Amino acid sequence: MATKVLTIGEKLSLIQQEIKVAKSQFNAFGKYYYRSAEDILEAIKPFEEKYNVMFKVTDTLHSIETMGESPLVYVNSVASITDNITGTTEVAQGQALIDFSAKGMQMPQRTGAASSYAKKYALGNLLLLDDTKDSDGTNEHGKGGAKAPTKPKSVPKPLKAMTPEEVSKFVKAIEDGKFAQVEKFLSKYADNGNKKAVVTALTKAKSGN
Repeated sequence: MATKVLTIGEKLSLIQQEIKVAKSQFNAFGKYYYRSAEDILEAIKPFEEKYNVMFKVTDTLHSIETMGESPLVYVNSVASITDNITGTTEVAQGQALIDFSAKGMQMPQRTGAASSYAKKYALGNLLLLDDTKDSDGTNEHGKGGAKAPTKPKSVPKPLKAMTPEEVSKFVKAIEDGKFAQVEKFLSKYADNGNKKAVVTALTKAKSGN
């Protein structure tokens, strides 16, 4: 029986299901883990040989004109997977603005940072990798890890303690078999000091001794 030849779409679907990319990068400011473009590129390499495909990522710079302000410049990345046998290709894109106001960074670093983000988004779109949970779901935004306060559980009020007279009435009710009255006592009082004696008396009354 001939082996089925997979289409590029079928190969990509299998890779999407099989690929695992560890979130090994840590954002100290936001306190969350994430995956970088480099992590994804490293993870896809074994699939090139396994499915006889080639991955590729290309960048282009674009600008958006704004009213009375400097144009916005962004990196557009195109991630592609090509079948080495048929030459057919599947593509996905990702974009990231270049932050020209980023402090402590030279222009090449600003461009490189935007390129890295755009690559990650393009590869994530191609491989169906979702990073939104990392930044939105676990980012503590400098709040020191504080969680929303939980509603305290209600604490039941302590039961009243029996007086010596009430203890006697309680024991007599047990001995007389007036268990309805006994239940009222139990629901109203907490007889810690005479608990053992009361339980013993109740047991004897129920057994008929």
